[in-house]
Amino acid sequence: MPPQSSAELPAPSAEYLQPNRFVDSDHPAIVDFARQIAGDLPPRQAAVALYREIRDMLRYNPWRVSLVPAGYTASGVLLRDRAEGGHCIDKANLLAACARAVGIPSRLHFANVRNHIGTADLERKLGTDLLVFHGYVELWLDGRWVAATPAFNRELCERLGVAPLDFDGVHDSIFQEYDHNAGRFMERVKDHGTFAEIPFDAMIAEWRKYYPHIIEAGTWPERPSV
Repeated sequence: MPPQSSAELPAPSAEYLQPNRFVDSDHPAIVDFARQIAGDLPPRQAAVALYREIRDMLRYNPWRVSLVPAGYTASGVLLRDRAEGGHCIDKANLLAACARAVGIPSRLHFANVRNHIGTADLERKLGTDLLVFHGYVELWLDGRWVAATPAFNRELCERLGVAPLDFDGVHDSIFQEYDHNAGRFMERVKDHGTFAEIPFDAMIAEWRKYYPHIIEAGTWPERPSV
């Protein structure tokens, strides 16, 4: 399907450019980082530069998940030790904040997916192969929303035999549906829609439905020792 023209879509509301408690795009560290990466590039090229930097500077880490709101600020993700990495929501939220910091409207999109990337051990701990509230970003570029998933760093993808997702600012780049051997790799099961900020209460409620033992324990599972 060809991209929608800008005439078909209304301009995004102001909330998609404004900071909030999670997408803290006015934080000095976010502003400095975003400007350093985007420089004087026009919006589409700036979005691509930010996407590639965030995708690869933090390794994908589905084990570092907070169950409290304070664990979800974009600035907190940026300022943490890079060795800790970040999960999909962390990295999507960081890209959303950096985009707003350089004047690109952004919103967060969440879905439940199966066959996630490199999560067999985590799925055993969760008790299901369903990864709930997988997060990615939509950016307003050239008069339309374009989706991007910065979660899976290049090194991880190469190790698992899938091509790293790239983003050109024109076409949606949501997730790897198939691996190099054309095997099914990831499947979207339920769409939660788009939001100006992380819908924390709705996310916890959905986790409670699918991972009740984890929410009752109050801690996310730890990575198994090897």
